[in-house]
Amino acid sequence: MKVLVISAHMDDEILGMGGTIAKHVAAGEAVTVCIACKRAYNHQFHDELIREEKEAAQRAAKILGYEGITFLDLRDELLDERLLDLIDPLEELVVKMMPHIVYTHHRGDSNQDHRAVCQASMVACRTTSRYKVPRILTYEVPSSTDIAPPFPENAFQPNFYVDISQFLGRKIEAMKQYTRELRDFPHPRSIKGLEVLAQKRGMEVGFHAAEGFMVIRDQWT
Repeated sequence: MKVLVISAHMDDEILGMGGTIAKHVAAGEAVTVCIACKRAYNHQFHDELIREEKEAAQRAAKILGYEGITFLDLRDELLDERLLDLIDPLEELVVKMMPHIVYTHHRGDSNQDHRAVCQASMVACRTTSRYKVPRILTYEVPSSTDIAPPFPENAFQPNFYVDISQFLGRKIEAMKQYTRELRDFPHPRSIKGLEVLAQKRGMEVGFHAAEGFMVIRDQWT
């Protein structure tokens, strides 16, 4: 089983589905995380901060147990201006990797880069492409998906849950590598905030802790 996780920024992969990544790895499945952006701080790019953030991503990957990480180094905050810059490398990655499952951002997210990644992922994984991805799911990012405007088309309504009871601790340890991105409770991007969300998603389906997803495509051949 080959799994591709597409994220706009370094830390989205942990916030959205760090426990699920660890569970895929524990099951012996090959996980690749593709991160689209080099992060801007206060709307500016600083090479040293970007390097440190990449090192944090690699430490987080080691904690979760996966080795495949790809940085596209596109411009943070501007992905929605020219989707083709994102679609092209994603198409090539999908064709090269031929994943069985693709995870991407939710289309109703409040962050424009997250929405752009979702849109580009749908193009890269379209059924008329050179390789047809059998299964596509979208994930939520605390402090971003949850603050989208209250319009029906923006709602994240999970219809698939992954029990991460045994992997929540590993997700938390991985997130601790992103020291610049962590906040204090009650911010959703705090350690306690992540634990509370995992417990809430778990309660929705009878698990101690879970991550929720929306299934976009699920083909059985």
